[in-house]
Amino acid sequence: MTRWSAALTEAGITDPQLRRSYDAQRKLVRRNRREEYLAVRLLLPARIHPAVIAAVAFMDESDRRVDTGDIPARQDALRTWDRQTTEALAGGPTENGTLRALADTARRHPVLGAQVRRFLDGAPVEATWSGFATDADFQDYVDRYSLPALMLTASLIGPEPDAEHHDRFRHGCRRLIEAMQRTDFLADLGEDVDQGRVGIPKDELERHGLDIDGLRDRPEECAPALARLVDEQAARVDAVLSECRRLPELVAPPYRPFLDALISVQVLRLDAVKRHRATLLHTGASPASAAALRILWRGYRAR
Repeated sequence: MTRWSAALTEAGITDPQLRRSYDAQRKLVRRNRREEYLAVRLLLPARIHPAVIAAVAFMDESDRRVDTGDIPARQDALRTWDRQTTEALAGGPTENGTLRALADTARRHPVLGAQVRRFLDGAPVEATWSGFATDADFQDYVDRYSLPALMLTASLIGPEPDAEHHDRFRHGCRRLIEAMQRTDFLADLGEDVDQGRVGIPKDELERHGLDIDGLRDRPEECAPALARLVDEQAARVDAVLSECRRLPELVAPPYRPFLDALISVQVLRLDAVKRHRATLLHTGASPASAAALRILWRGYRAR
């Protein structure tokens, strides 16, 4: 693994204050997203490490701000964050290390600026989210928020907007994030039920005789129907992940191990959901860390 200081230098980041800002983002991502951090550091070229870390740190900080408090508080926080981000990207001074690193990354990778704008434009969907009535509502959420969030990092390793495979790559990313988002909502079902909002559409819950009150108050009684619902949702995710296996072919060879590993880890996460399908409300679902690390190690050795 390339030393972080060497990765900063290889990316052309020599200003001491900027290096400190990037280093602070690295520490945050390493603490909050250990496996993703290792995937970046092990599987991507060193010159792109700082940019990807800065984008992930910005996404996490944005999520933290729009997920805290009631809806009016989240909307206020988003408006403030949008203004601060826009000013930083326009070259204005900022004391926020996350925005300082993001603005520098956007100067070095101009494609990121447009992606940040799309992400912030879609963020009100997350700030006001309280569940979905139908799958069409879920798909709208993915289009407006989840996909722009993924493209913050994917745009840094994918084809340029005017390149031959750009549209196919973006479509593949759209399918991948749909699968990732469905898996997230299944894995987090117990936590979401406690908060009174879930990511499984209401009409699909009702088709299986389920609702949030029942999931919260009578989990044992709901277990058989929940298992059937999870099987149905997981089958949809399986089909999409199978489509995504060719996504790495659309990026330059140095970036393919990273995408391969990302998709393989999603398969692991889905497998964990399937194993716990009747007990998700109590246990949640996450893959064994050792299994995810083996995927990263195989990818590293195959580079």
